[in-house]
Amino acid sequence: MEDLLPKLSVFLLVFVRVSTFFVTMPLFSYRTIPARHRIGLAFLLAWIMYYSIDAEPFEINGEYFLLILKEAMVGLMIGFVAYMIMSAVQIAGGFIDFQMGFAIANVIDPQTGAQSPLMGQYLYTFALLLLLTVNGHHLILDGIYYSYQFIPIDHWIPWGNANLIEFIIRSFSSMFVIAFQMAIPVVACLFLVDAALGIVARTVPQLNVFVVGFPIKIGVSFIVLTIVLGVMMSVVEGIFSTMFDTMRTVMKIVGGTS
Repeated sequence: MEDLLPKLSVFLLVFVRVSTFFVTMPLFSYRTIPARHRIGLAFLLAWIMYYSIDAEPFEINGEYFLLILKEAMVGLMIGFVAYMIMSAVQIAGGFIDFQMGFAIANVIDPQTGAQSPLMGQYLYTFALLLLLTVNGHHLILDGIYYSYQFIPIDHWIPWGNANLIEFIIRSFSSMFVIAFQMAIPVVACLFLVDAALGIVARTVPQLNVFVVGFPIKIGVSFIVLTIVLGVMMSVVEGIFSTMFDTMRTVMKIVGGTS
């Protein structure tokens, strides 16, 4: 029992980081995956990663409990920045819904339990399928595995690091830029439709533009989406690269290697 306790002290730290990573990361944190499966997968990965980590056993004291909190914060932070970048797809759908007139008809996302725009949920489902197709979920798991090379298990987080705060703010702003790039083809076409309907309303006052314009905008939106969906998916591939780069940069800044 005395020999087992020091080993468990290291394994518990690994398990805390991996399990908290599954709380916020894309795909694996969704409600559609049962909690017992997530806990079991986190336990299995932590058990495998334990044998690849060269760390001395820790004494169970007040500093050890602070290390547990640190590991939980690291796992939450890495998963959060990945989820934040992936949210650009839903934000792009929100931009499109606002122009289409679907902004008042949100749906409940079964994966997160939150309200989501219709087109945002539609595009986000395609993005998740593309993520699985290109084995992006394997790269996400690689991120938590290689995080110990950047943030050792006994390394303390430099709280108040100005570079970390600045980088997260810049990543947050880039998320909206990517969302705007995805939505601009549909939004621009709908702007032209609005301008055309405004001209028609001025030239033919007898025509009720509000009644005619709504189905026209919906029809134009779906036509444009069908045309540019392939381009949108290429932008989504760029989102995956941005997500992995953001995770790596955050780990480097926290670990003090950047």
